[in-house]
Amino acid sequence: MSSGKKIWSVALLATVMLAATAGCGSGANTNGKIKLRFSYWGSDARKKMTEEAIAKFEAKNPTIEIEGVISDFPSYYDTLATRVAGRDAPDVITLEIRALREYAERGALADLAAKVNTSDIDSKLLTTGVVVGKQYAIPTGVNAFSMVVNPALVKQARVVLPDDSSWTWEDFIELCSKVTAGSGGKVTGTQLSWNPAYLQIYAAQRGELFYDGNKLGLSPQTIKDWWGITQNLIRTKGSPDAAKSSAIYDAGIAKTLIGTNTGATTMMWSNVLGAATKASGQNLELLRMPRIRAATTGGMFLQPSMFYAAYSESKHPFEAAKFIDFMVNDPEAGQIILSDRGLPANAKVLSAVSGKLPDADQKTMAFVNEIRGELATPPAAPPKGSSAMESILKRYSEDVIFSRMTPDVAARKFITEANALLAG
Repeated sequence: MSSGKKIWSVALLATVMLAATAGCGSGANTNGKIKLRFSYWGSDARKKMTEEAIAKFEAKNPTIEIEGVISDFPSYYDTLATRVAGRDAPDVITLEIRALREYAERGALADLAAKVNTSDIDSKLLTTGVVVGKQYAIPTGVNAFSMVVNPALVKQARVVLPDDSSWTWEDFIELCSKVTAGSGGKVTGTQLSWNPAYLQIYAAQRGELFYDGNKLGLSPQTIKDWWGITQNLIRTKGSPDAAKSSAIYDAGIAKTLIGTNTGATTMMWSNVLGAATKASGQNLELLRMPRIRAATTGGMFLQPSMFYAAYSESKHPFEAAKFIDFMVNDPEAGQIILSDRGLPANAKVLSAVSGKLPDADQKTMAFVNEIRGELATPPAAPPKGSSAMESILKRYSEDVIFSRMTPDVAARKFITEANALLAG
């Protein structure tokens, strides 16, 4: 993903072009209806269910018409930033937590307090949509960054899964290397991950924050030790080598090791379990993340899978809030969307749809309920620039595994570059 600075510089260059087309934005149609635009990213399956939910909303609100604006994820934020800079943003915007503060502090989002009913959303989860005291975003659903395992592949390799309530990173490395060896190399123990959530969990186990205000709270030693897990996985053949790990990192779920049944474990957000199960065609299970030996916390946390926000310059703020309220709170919308945007954040909607959830999502719900008491408080929206953190972390991680930099040098450079970006 592009850095925040790059995104906004590109956006500003495009402002003049968009100014000429701003008249094509939201407003009243010739048929007298109020037209709103709603931006989101995703697959054809998400598009289909979203359009079905929109049709349901329009049937209940015949004076409002919703135009869904979908894109693939890699281009989503570039396009959105350009639209915001050109003052032609969609009325309702889908955001991740890592992009929330950037748009809120640039004045692009409306305060939704008292405009959307939030009485059935957990108060701690709801506060993740608060920036500088204002409720700029409403969570759509929740998920947790977790370990995913294919038990059949582990069993075929004649390896026993450790108890995930007490396993350590050393146990995880040993499991992965034994799976690779026990399968004769046909199955690899795991696929490498450099997701910031993974590092955030590992850092929490050492009593450190990923973000401390507008800078990193990570020590160089923690980053180096975290890379040590990656290096040990490669060394013991518990993961693919550097070249293959890099090549498959950004592959869609259907092309990952877990999705192709050539890997026994992976780390991912829990709401992807359904897609991974469909791709593999096998039973997959969610596990707790391993711990540092003697750690007093597992470091896992619930995070909104997405947010809905309203554009601050929308000509129809009441209608925009009404659509968000429908998408988050209406059981009929929930029956259509199910867990596509995470397990519903609204407790009543979750209860209403729980019996309709596919098996994989039932597992996710059971897993989240099982570990809920162990989870840390959901983190606040990270500072501006954090949307680029994964790409920066991936770049330095690859520098380490390809031996282009020592972990010492890479950790210092990563912290320096990340802090410069977060400082703006």
